[in-house]
Amino acid sequence: MAIASLVSRVTGFLRQIVLVGVLGLGLVNSSYTIANTLPNIIFELLIGGVLSSVLIPLLVRAQTEDPDGGETYTRRLLTLAGTALLLATLAAMAAAPLITSVYVSSAADAAASPLTTAFAYLLLPQIFFYGLGALLGAILNSRGVFGPFAWAPVLNNVVVLVVLGVFALVPGEISVDPVRMGEPKLLVLGIGTTLGIVVQAVVLVPAIRRLGFRFRPTWGWDRRLTETGGLALWVVGYVLIGQAGLIVTTNVAIAASAGGPATYTNAWLLLQVPYGILGVSMLTALMPRMSRAAAEGRTEDVVADLALGSRLSAVFLLPISALITVFGTPIALALFAWDADNVPGAQILGSALAVSAFGLLPYAITMLQLRVFYALADSRTPTLVQLFTVGVKIPMLLLAGALLPAEQVVLGLSAANSLSFVFGAVLGQLLLRRRLGRLPTLEVLGTMASVTVASLLGTLVAFGVVTVLPLPDGWPAPVTAWTSLVVALVVAGPAILAAMRLLKVHEVDTVVNRISRLATRVMPRRGGGA
Repeated sequence: MAIASLVSRVTGFLRQIVLVGVLGLGLVNSSYTIANTLPNIIFELLIGGVLSSVLIPLLVRAQTEDPDGGETYTRRLLTLAGTALLLATLAAMAAAPLITSVYVSSAADAAASPLTTAFAYLLLPQIFFYGLGALLGAILNSRGVFGPFAWAPVLNNVVVLVVLGVFALVPGEISVDPVRMGEPKLLVLGIGTTLGIVVQAVVLVPAIRRLGFRFRPTWGWDRRLTETGGLALWVVGYVLIGQAGLIVTTNVAIAASAGGPATYTNAWLLLQVPYGILGVSMLTALMPRMSRAAAEGRTEDVVADLALGSRLSAVFLLPISALITVFGTPIALALFAWDADNVPGAQILGSALAVSAFGLLPYAITMLQLRVFYALADSRTPTLVQLFTVGVKIPMLLLAGALLPAEQVVLGLSAANSLSFVFGAVLGQLLLRRRLGRLPTLEVLGTMASVTVASLLGTLVAFGVVTVLPLPDGWPAPVTAWTSLVVALVVAGPAILAAMRLLKVHEVDTVVNRISRLATRVMPRRGGGA
C-alpha cells in the first residue's frame, strides 16, 4: 500500500507540476482548483466521510454476523447509496452557480466566480464516480484487499497528465471575461479531469468480481441501515463543520490575491504527500483490525493499535516535517519554478510550506484518533472534536486576513490550519483517555521527543552542508533547488537515522535490520566472485 501511495503521490505531484506549468499560479488555476474541490466536498458531505469512518466497521460486522457473509447487506448499501449519489450529482450540477458563489464571492474577485462556475459544470459529474469508487473500495478494504483501491488514483493521474498534454497542444487561451463554455481548452481540461475519476472508479470492478461478489440491485431496508443513518448524520455534521473552515479560507485567500487559493491548496497538497504515503496506508491497514477488536470487546488491542499508529507516525513524519520547515522554499522552487514567471509564486508557496510543516504529525494523530472513535461506532465525538478544531481555526484565519500584508496572508492561513490540528489532537487524546481508560501517552510522547531531537540534529547538519555547498550563481532556480534537496536528503537521512538509533528509538530497529540484511545479500562474499 505504501508503494502504491508513493506512486500515486509522485504522479499526483507530477500532475500538479504540469498543471502549474500549463496554467500558472493565477486566476485560471485558482478557479480550476476551487471547482475541482467541489465534487470532493459534496461527495464527502453525502457519503465520503461515512465510507471512511462508519461503513467499513459496519461491513466488517455484517461479514462476521450474517449467514451469507454480508452479501445482502452490501448489495442494499450499494443500491441505496448509488441512487442517492446519482440524484445528488444531478442536483449539484443544476445548482452549480449557487454552490460556487459560496466559495467565491463576486466581491472578492469578479472574474473568479463565472470561470469557477464554468469549470464546476464540467467537474461536478465526478461526484457519482467518486462515490462509486469509494463504495467499491470500502468493500475491498473490509475484506482485506487493499491493493486495487490504492493503485486506482495512479490511473487517474496518468489520464489527467495526458489531458494536460492535449490541453497544451490545443491552440488559444481560456477566456476569463466573458467565459465561453464551448471553448476547446475549457472543455478539454474540464471533461478530461472528470474522465480521470471515471477511470479511477471503473478499474475497481474487476477486483470486486474476483472476490466473487456480483452486484444485483437489492431494495429494501435493514435495521442496521438505521444505525448507519444515525452514525452518518454525525459524520455529515463533521464534514459541514470542516467546510465552514474551507469557505473562510478560500474567501480570505482570494481576497488577498487571485493566486491565493492555488498557492494555499498546492502547499497543503505537498504537505499531505508524506501523510498520504505513510499515514493513509497505515490507517487503511489498522481500521479493519481496530474495528474487529472493538466489535469483539478487545479494548486493550484497540489501545495497542492507537499507540502503535502514534509512534510510527512520529518516526516517519517528524523527520519530514523538520526537512520541510528548513527546505520548504527549495522544494517549491524545484517543483514549480521551471517557468521563470512562476518563481515569485513558488517562493511564497515554499514559505507557506515551511511555516505549516509542524502540523503534519498533529494532523496524522488527529486522523488516527478519529478512526479509533469510528471503530468504536462513535461518530458523535469526532464531530465535537471537529467543531472545536474549526472553532479555533476560523478566528486565526480572519486575523491573518486582517493583520498580514496581502502577500503574506497565505502564510498565515497555512500556519493557522496546522495550529488548529495541534489543539484538535490534544482534545482527541483527552477524550480517548476518558473512553478507553489509561493510554500510553507518556511512552508515545517520549518517542516523539526523541524523534524530534534526532530530526532537528540531522536537518541542521544537512542545512550546514547545503549552506557551504559551492553552487554556481548562473544555474536556473529549479536546478539549484534540486541540487540542494538531493544533498540535503543524502546527508539528513543517515544522520537522522543514526541519531534515532543513539536515542534508542526502537521503532527504527526493523528498518535498520532490513537494510543490513539487504546489504549483506548484495555484497559479494569474501573470497567469492562478483
